[in-house]
Amino acid sequence: MDLGIAEKVALVTASSKGLGRASAEALAAEGARVVICARTEETLRQTESAIAAAGGDVHAVVADITDPGAPARMVRETVERFGTIDILVPNAGGPPAGGAFDITDEQIAAAVNANATTSIRLVREAAPLMQASGWGRICCITSWSIKQPMRNLALSNLARTGLWAWVKTAAPELFPSGITLNVVCPGGHATDRMIQLGRGDAQAAEGLGDPGDFGRIVAFLCSQAAGYLSGTAVMVDGAASVGLL
Repeated sequence: MDLGIAEKVALVTASSKGLGRASAEALAAEGARVVICARTEETLRQTESAIAAAGGDVHAVVADITDPGAPARMVRETVERFGTIDILVPNAGGPPAGGAFDITDEQIAAAVNANATTSIRLVREAAPLMQASGWGRICCITSWSIKQPMRNLALSNLARTGLWAWVKTAAPELFPSGITLNVVCPGGHATDRMIQLGRGDAQAAEGLGDPGDFGRIVAFLCSQAAGYLSGTAVMVDGAASVGLL
């Protein structure tokens, strides 16, 4: 299936590894010109080289996307490099584990900044450019916890659910301009994050999702064919969540 995004310009943040990298690789494989960013230059350059070696048109920028000024800078870098921005995939690393009464005010503020406010900043910066062109795809990477909160991940539950509520508010405002805004909600995938949380060791990896498959779902949500799909949370969790809504 031709997704119709060849030559479109995509910005994928926190994309040197894990699900961000998988999303960038999938978009590049469909012919999109991709800008990636991450804090660690060595890992970022390795990812840039891998995407380029596979035939992708990619540009890497070292940046901590959770810095308040970074979203605006990354959108500017994207436009300076490729002339516009058509696709945005906001992503940031998840917060540390902790129960509801174990977390501090400082941790709450950091989690909300990284996993809600950062994505909102990115959308605010990119949306006017998409509105001017009459076409855009925005797909925020969140977590299945927005539908089914997870024990001992209070910070993630709090911040990501807040982002989902904002997306539901913003999506109807963007849709008349030809812009879709969705969230994609991964369950357990074989990434460094799962290893950090103790769920991705070699013995458990068999039951985890393939990051490459996740990336292809993101690419579809950013496709021409998904033009009437907006304000939706797409669960990619291998049927792990049990809620009906």
